[in-house]
Amino acid sequence: MEKKPRFVRKEFAPREAPSISLALLLAAVLLLNVLLYLYLSKLYSSSGRAETDASICPLGYFKLGAVRNCSPWLSCEAINREVRKLKCVGEGAVKKVFLSEWKENKVVLSQLTNSELKEDFLHGLKMLKALQSKHVVRLLGYCEQQFTILTEYHPLGSLRGLNETLHIPKYKGMNTWHRRLMLAIDYVSIIRYLHSSPLGTLVMCDSNDLDKVLSQYLLTSDFHILVNDLDALPLVNRSAGRLVKCGHRELRGEFVAPEQHWPYGEEVPFEDDLMPPYDEKTDIWKIPDVSNFFLGHVEGSDIVRLHLFDIHAACKKKDPAERPSAQEVLDTYRKVLTLLIREAAMPSTREML
Repeated sequence: MEKKPRFVRKEFAPREAPSISLALLLAAVLLLNVLLYLYLSKLYSSSGRAETDASICPLGYFKLGAVRNCSPWLSCEAINREVRKLKCVGEGAVKKVFLSEWKENKVVLSQLTNSELKEDFLHGLKMLKALQSKHVVRLLGYCEQQFTILTEYHPLGSLRGLNETLHIPKYKGMNTWHRRLMLAIDYVSIIRYLHSSPLGTLVMCDSNDLDKVLSQYLLTSDFHILVNDLDALPLVNRSAGRLVKCGHRELRGEFVAPEQHWPYGEEVPFEDDLMPPYDEKTDIWKIPDVSNFFLGHVEGSDIVRLHLFDIHAACKKKDPAERPSAQEVLDTYRKVLTLLIREAAMPSTREML
């Protein structure tokens, strides 16, 4: 009798490995997105939080160093008695700046040097008092009678020394497109704050060239920017038809906005009374040049510039009315940062695939 062939059913092991790999990949991608969301939420909450930070004392008070309690701004008597000058660290047209010491804390003492400019000095003090926020250097005390201002000390100094600071071994890790873009965001945040300040729309007039702009800001030890010099902040009041002029001399060069140039040509001598006033859009014109300095020439900075090309082109519109607001520029900068962080995270995800 002929035997029929037997068909043996072969059992195959379930294909669990690919399923597990896929699950792990999806979990990793999900985790990456959660971490990115938390990072950006923290970033935007820190840059978009209430202008008067909760960690800052009430107006008229300050906290310094390891001290936990708020102290009232130092008076003339307290400054004379408790503050000790160490050395002169700078001098401008309006004031001389001294590195000083108060209760074992380094502080900065500024004193008027030119009595003809006392109104500018007092205006700067008024602005410093009124604009205390996370964007402005911390006021510790003042004495109007002696034309003296006491502020917090920041050892990294003004933004003039940014590139030198980033080449110090301790800070080389900060010399990235990401950190540099964050500094540009800080700068635009300050401009946005000045344009919508508690006092109204203020124009940063001490900004006729890049070096002058950089001298107005301080770099903190945790790599953020504070505005330090508020001597020239005129107020724009459109409803009252009030515009501004930055100084009484003719301004030249491509750094200043077109509307800040003398409009009547070389054949007509400059006269301050004939110079048309302008508004805060002069600050917008200067943003691309300042940001270009911040971005520097590190790996990835050209990619950032490419993403910012359109908003920077808009900032350079000849007609001030066609330029974006500081808030619109800030929103674009933040979107570019988010996009580039996501793109930077994608290669590692692709490798997992």
